[in-house]
Amino acid sequence: MMKDATLTDAQLVAQYKNGDEKAFNTLLERYKSRVFTTIYLIVRDKCVAEDLMQDSFIKAIDRIQNGTYNETGKFGPWIVRIGHNLAIDYFRRQKRYPMVTTEDGTGVFNTVEFTEASIEASKIKEDTHTKLREMIQNLPPAQKEVLIMRHYAEMSFQDIANQTGVSINTALGRMRYALINLRKQLKGANLRYS
Repeated sequence: MMKDATLTDAQLVAQYKNGDEKAFNTLLERYKSRVFTTIYLIVRDKCVAEDLMQDSFIKAIDRIQNGTYNETGKFGPWIVRIGHNLAIDYFRRQKRYPMVTTEDGTGVFNTVEFTEASIEASKIKEDTHTKLREMIQNLPPAQKEVLIMRHYAEMSFQDIANQTGVSINTALGRMRYALINLRKQLKGANLRYS
């Protein structure tokens, strides 16, 4: 077997489809700086760019595993395009909902309540969050761990991979399956999580 570095993108994608996670790690290493740079030039925020880069690779994993990746295209331009599109979407959302900051740099929406929520709305929100926490506890341990590290501890996927001793690809995959499982549970419970 050839070393991963000498394989073409198409060969690495084919190996990944056949269960070789190291093949995707090679693609990740090969393109992560290009995707990051593309995103960063749009959003101009290192943390946001890192998150969107990780989201780009999650989307790529999802498309490859679902068989919707077009093999005739080149992986490099395709993954860069995914990152570019995510950055543009982020930029549009920011323009639509601009952040208003005070003189000390804190966000207005973090400190001011513009309307008081009704008791009923507060109770529904509290019940929904309680139910969601229960659903998270029902996830397989590895998925629960990654979800908590990502959303509650706000760790990057690289940090999660380092902390748990797995590859970034495995951490991304666990997160993907955690979200799929949560969506199924939420759909079954007729709840919406926002």
